[in-house]
Amino acid sequence: MPRRDDRARRLVAGEATYLWSVRHAHHVSAAGGACAEAVVLRREGSHGSLRITFAAGRGRAVPDGLLPSGVVGTGSEALNLHQPGTARALLDEALARGWDPAAATGETLDGWTLFAAAHARRHGTDDASGALSGALSGAFKSEPGPPR
Repeated sequence: MPRRDDRARRLVAGEATYLWSVRHAHHVSAAGGACAEAVVLRREGSHGSLRITFAAGRGRAVPDGLLPSGVVGTGSEALNLHQPGTARALLDEALARGWDPAAATGETLDGWTLFAAAHARRHGTDDASGALSGALSGAFKSEPGPPR
């Protein structure tokens, strides 16, 4: 049975349980429209939340009808925001940078400021020269078929 995308998922980190979801938004301005992908986190039982937003821009790919839902990336790295390990890496990085999950109000962070560190946490490396993830590479180039 497929998962309903509009329901928050549970993520246990240490003694705390967090709820998280992935959202897609369209922002329209005088310069035109742009897509953005966001991970929304909150500690279970808390009213405050953290919205980590990844907006489209030069060298920054977000789902726009071409890329799969939840995949954000740069020219050499990608994260799938639907994967619990990615949500955990973003949570850990936000906590390390001072996010207070007990706060009564919501907070928004630019996801691109967390991207490299979350990618390193997720993939266990800080090597930015790695190959493009399968999700992005499949969207931008086709794989050669088997030899005949």
